[in-house]
Amino acid sequence: MSSSKPSTRRWGPLRSLLFLSTVLLGAPLLAYRNHTTLPTPLTDLVDPSTGLPQISEAKILGYAKHLSEEIGYRTVGTKEHALADTWMVEQANIIKKNCEEVVAATGRKLECEVSRQEGSGHHRFDMMGKRLYKTYVNLSNIVVRISDGTDEGKAHALLLNAHLDSTLPSPGAADDALSVGVMLECMRVLVNTPGWSPKHAAIFLFNNAEESLQDASHLFSTQHPWAPTARAVINLEAAGTTGRELLFQATSEQMIDAYSHVPRPYGTVFANEIFSSGIILSDTDFRQFDQYLNISGLDMAIVGNSYLYHMRKDLVENIEVGVAQHMGENTLALIKYMTGPSSSLEELAQGPTPPRTVFLTYLGGVFVSWSFGTAKLMYGVLFLASIVLAKVTFVGVGKNSFWEEQRRAAGAVCLGVVGTVVVPNIVAFVMRNVLRKSLSWFSSPFAPLALYGPPMLLGALSSQYLSVGKIHEKTLWTTLILSQSFIALALQLVNIGSGAIFFMVAVPLFTVYILNPLFSRDGNGMSLISYALAQFLPLLTSSLLTIPTLEVFVPLTGRQGAEAPADHIIACLIAILVAPALPLVIPLAHRFGKRALGRGIIVTSIVAVAAIAYFSVRAPFDDMHQKRLFVLHMENVTTSEQHLHLAASDGAPGFEVLVEEIVKEFGTSEYAPKPVVMNDHNSDWDSLYPFSAFLTPFKVPLAVPAGYVSQWVNENKFSISAIEDVRDLGAGTRRMKIKIDHPGLIWTVIAFDAHVLNWDLDDNPPDEYARHHIKEASFYGTDSYTLELTIKDAGGALNINYMGLQEKGMWPGKKSVLQEEGGGGAAMRMFEQLDGWLERTSGGTVDALLMGCVGGVVEL
Repeated sequence: MSSSKPSTRRWGPLRSLLFLSTVLLGAPLLAYRNHTTLPTPLTDLVDPSTGLPQISEAKILGYAKHLSEEIGYRTVGTKEHALADTWMVEQANIIKKNCEEVVAATGRKLECEVSRQEGSGHHRFDMMGKRLYKTYVNLSNIVVRISDGTDEGKAHALLLNAHLDSTLPSPGAADDALSVGVMLECMRVLVNTPGWSPKHAAIFLFNNAEESLQDASHLFSTQHPWAPTARAVINLEAAGTTGRELLFQATSEQMIDAYSHVPRPYGTVFANEIFSSGIILSDTDFRQFDQYLNISGLDMAIVGNSYLYHMRKDLVENIEVGVAQHMGENTLALIKYMTGPSSSLEELAQGPTPPRTVFLTYLGGVFVSWSFGTAKLMYGVLFLASIVLAKVTFVGVGKNSFWEEQRRAAGAVCLGVVGTVVVPNIVAFVMRNVLRKSLSWFSSPFAPLALYGPPMLLGALSSQYLSVGKIHEKTLWTTLILSQSFIALALQLVNIGSGAIFFMVAVPLFTVYILNPLFSRDGNGMSLISYALAQFLPLLTSSLLTIPTLEVFVPLTGRQGAEAPADHIIACLIAILVAPALPLVIPLAHRFGKRALGRGIIVTSIVAVAAIAYFSVRAPFDDMHQKRLFVLHMENVTTSEQHLHLAASDGAPGFEVLVEEIVKEFGTSEYAPKPVVMNDHNSDWDSLYPFSAFLTPFKVPLAVPAGYVSQWVNENKFSISAIEDVRDLGAGTRRMKIKIDHPGLIWTVIAFDAHVLNWDLDDNPPDEYARHHIKEASFYGTDSYTLELTIKDAGGALNINYMGLQEKGMWPGKKSVLQEEGGGGAAMRMFEQLDGWLERTSGGTVDALLMGCVGGVVEL
């Protein structure tokens, strides 16, 4: 048996770290460069060298700019929403005319059909653990089908989807006007490509109500005559404005295979499993296609810089150069493949094959995949080989047996893992509860690495202090190989493809360990060259996964609500992501002895304290990474009161101070009121229900001018009435037909408590006395809908809370109404002043959603 004392010929810790720095810095930089590499944007509509049509980023962005800035905020139910509908019909007909001209000139087998669908319906839309119902009236879709003109060619179709509308506070350049432009460009290129004729049809769905909880995709899926022919769907979305288009959901083997044919793939099984787990509180139209058409497909989105997701600055000027080109070229390739002779659409008609494939994109956009069966075999062989390797090459300390040495090493590794999680969470606790500096990392997706990285390293190093000298360096290596290969196999045995990350860590460690005698001078220890070679691939692979993960999770976690432990979530995320990237920290900690490790702990502690000090004075928000402020100007038509409701969706310090300042400037009291309880019965925020659960609201009284008469009880009366009302005293039931009139108001919501026996929303109302929320979305100018239901009747009145948004009362989307007669009402006049005040006092660090609302309560 040999001693664990380091060889005198070894370099010391400082020289060793300098040697390893090329790997420790080079691998992440290489990953970042790969991540940020986008294709060169093209301007010309035709390739000057081939004369063939090509995807033009300039053309795509032109469409996006027209929708987001010339038409503007296309919230469902607004005039701008209707203008976008009209514009889209015009664009679809331009494509159709172009198609007819091409066919007349060339005789190609090509047919382009245009359908404007309009319809009403309702659907259940559960989210965030809440039961919610949607009803919609006269909403629209614009649909284009390109086929070879035959019945056979139309029998199996590929569906492509993007949404025309934008959400309440956003002009929606990336989300989702960019995708609309991509689909228009793909149609232009396909129609004008000589000789192209699809074996299978492509249906382009420009759906006109996604942000109102996927009403238009539900309308298409349940009512359009072409919907039953769709065999697969490609959904185009955006939750950011930079970087490559990410494949984050693939729901069949056939569609994963189709994606492998795109020119610049960017997707992994890790993203697929993270999204499908529900950890990310987001959803897309894909849900409706899956639920009502039972088809598989690909969900793809721009996700970089998601700070601008659903924000005012979702503008074309903030879309990174090359983004549109990347999305356009990948989408075009998918359409060509899925409508061509190699397509799996006919096979998908028999039902999709659930995905059982590990897939990922590596450097340079190389798409690699292997089946779950192959994965189990590979991981199992590696694990067994690792046991043999550890046994054959065993070098212990003192009289320890192989299994005793492995037990000690496994304990050290486990302590290291615990340390990497515990210490960053101690820092998170200090930042959140002691220093009151929560979210200090928010304004950069990589800032958490600087705050929680040093504490993570400190936790790993300090956990090893007592065991230094008791475990051989090589045993720690073999224990790491065993643990990584075992975790990979265990996860894969329960069909979790993300176990591949552990396999990809274990393989280089295993390979280099075998090669170590070529580099080691004494053969009894591990060469520094072995550390460098073995560390490169795990660090590179983990960096490729960490960069996009932080880009998505940091902004979204920072907006999960004040009650969410955002700092602890991010601290754990850093530990989970970085620990596999640096597997050799633990054996390296044992390499130089206890004295050197002690010095390392002291230095790391100093760095960690310095990071805490820096972040304790760092502002969480700036003008491109803004705080979201939700502001409602509420006019209660029942009590004739007016209030200003203020809420934030983050736990950053300073919100109460901001509320106080707003109260002093615009309210009727000197001090800010206490926060209002947010629950299912707080109907003031029903327009944002159930997302409202994230909010911390304040309710500020406003002065009502003497003699004020509300327009919402006169010429634009917002009312709820029972046009049919029948009580069955014997059965103890009450059957009602309720009419909701909301002229000038959109996104109305009614909420009530009752035991519903049946209604026209679905066949499965909750069999209990419960709170019900029913949200409405309708086309511009549609101002009423009905609800039929039967409830258990105790003889009393049914109390219904109701509220809606003023179609001309949303700032800044409707700022032009200030020039109209009447000036947009009290809400818009206040919003103009409040928005300017916020810009001046916050330095542009606040993005406010300003909505004029009308609400009340009625007894029926």
